[in-house]
Amino acid sequence: MTLRLHNSLTRQLEEFVPLDPQRVTMYLCGPTVYNFVHIGNARPAVVFGVLAGLLRRRYGRLVYARNITDVDDKINAAAREGGVPIGTITDRYTRAYREHMAMLGVAVPDVEPHATEHIAQMIEMIQRLIDAGHAYAAEGHALFSVASFPAYGALSRRDREEMLAGARVEVAPYKRDPGDFVLWKPSSDDLPGWDSPWGRGRPGWHIECSAMSAAHLGETIDIHAGGIDLQFPHHENEIAQSTCAHGGKVFARYWLHNGMLMFDGAKMSKSVGNVSRVNDLLENHPAEALRYALISAHYRQPLDWSDALIEQSVRTLDRLYGTLRDLEDVDATATDADIPAAIEAALNDDLNTPAALAELASLAASARKAEGTEARAAAKRALLGAGRALGLLQQAPAAWFARGADGSDDARIQALVDERNAAKKARDFSRADALRDQLAAEGIVLEDTPQGVRWKRSR
Repeated sequence: MTLRLHNSLTRQLEEFVPLDPQRVTMYLCGPTVYNFVHIGNARPAVVFGVLAGLLRRRYGRLVYARNITDVDDKINAAAREGGVPIGTITDRYTRAYREHMAMLGVAVPDVEPHATEHIAQMIEMIQRLIDAGHAYAAEGHALFSVASFPAYGALSRRDREEMLAGARVEVAPYKRDPGDFVLWKPSSDDLPGWDSPWGRGRPGWHIECSAMSAAHLGETIDIHAGGIDLQFPHHENEIAQSTCAHGGKVFARYWLHNGMLMFDGAKMSKSVGNVSRVNDLLENHPAEALRYALISAHYRQPLDWSDALIEQSVRTLDRLYGTLRDLEDVDATATDADIPAAIEAALNDDLNTPAALAELASLAASARKAEGTEARAAAKRALLGAGRALGLLQQAPAAWFARGADGSDDARIQALVDERNAAKKARDFSRADALRDQLAAEGIVLEDTPQGVRWKRSR
């Protein structure tokens, strides 16, 4: 089965052939830890986490890096505003990011490099660029000379005027060209800083990812992934400085970009103020429903985010977990070997998660019709295997329907359900209706199934 991925650099769907099948490499731009991330920031971690799982099944050995940017002017501003040390901010939001990604079913990457732990590698890379004539020092800064790299702009395919506008470049007197970007900048005494050949300072954002990627994955990597909003200037600058620092070697062989999350027709953005933070969403919705919603559209397409999308995801998972609950009497667990071929085929087709979710629904429908112990066990394994590939259906049905409740009220609710059933049998319909209304007011939904009346929490 061929794995095909859309390469943003060539704008084509290409067969993925790793440089070394014994060591596949992938880098994903991670968060800048100055606040809780919004749900748009979670999309690349979720969708490319699915890709990481697929690559591991295909090749066995994957080195997957997702960085933490813990030196940045936004972090400095957050620390000043909160009146706390910078480390307090970065530690708090790094922990929160890890916790929230785990709740969304995102597996821990193989490597999680922190920018502040790679300053020496950044300084070394900058010096190499200066020595090769691709960068220069000026007034305590080190800057990359865009004119020294003729291929600049190949990824984003923008002309010079678009690039200057899109980068929001600072027109500074020490720049040789307005498009030159900062590799190193001076730090005042109240800001984080490290000694360097150009004075005490701190790195620019772009050099961080280039240095961390090279340190852990090598000078040429197989896949570089991230949001489409990072394509320019961040990824464009990464290509320029990495290629030039490594003697013209290809930096990343395949570039993958996920589309943006939209809210009421506008791009979700902290600067606009239309963000839904992951921590807030997790307080009000099941984590698995958020994950389902994030993979419900193809990763390269924009995703319209709304309460309706989340609610639809909850209802879909209710049906899927309801199917598993009806199969609880058969013994079946799933491994990678039980992932259905149709699911793998969908994911091998440029990570087509909507097609995989459609196949998941089809498997559930077949499972509901399965008869006999063997057939039902096989159907359950297929359903669990499909969920395994997508990071879904990995908890017990009872845990899903509990919606995070501690279970202390379950006996009382079941007693009310039993009382209603008894009232119906006794044809005391007014009492039965009153009990249904009471349960509905408490957020309890009743379902008639071949196995009898089941209940679940709707919130």
